[in-house]
Amino acid sequence: MNVFQKIFDWKTYVFTALAIISFSSFVALLFGQTIPGIVLTFFKVAGIYVILGTVFIFALAWFLKAKPNNRPKEYSIVPFDVFGKKSEIDGIRTVFKTYDVAWSFMKQYKEMYPLYSFALISDLPKSDKPIIFRYI
Repeated sequence: MNVFQKIFDWKTYVFTALAIISFSSFVALLFGQTIPGIVLTFFKVAGIYVILGTVFIFALAWFLKAKPNNRPKEYSIVPFDVFGKKSEIDGIRTVFKTYDVAWSFMKQYKEMYPLYSFALISDLPKSDKPIIFRYI
């Protein structure tokens, strides 16, 4: 066998070429499909958990911050004369259970007594002073 045949032994080159091709195919498959597929799946699931966690945190914060309205149990109408002093008008109803009824009566009283102003007030349990809801 001569030197030229030893250097260019085709079996060695074929096996080397097959090894390089199969390794490159493995690397291409690994970095082209397997790893990106795993990473994308992870980030899809992680993104879902981040969004759900954020929604849960905001819902919990809203639930803890939102307090039920302390609606007054009773509303009163207080008439004021032209000088702005509290006065009394005989024959009018001044105590109501609901806001809508009190507001309706207050509008009616304003039409009946145009020289008077009326305030819709209520005492809340945690307040020292009465709160004025409407004034006409």
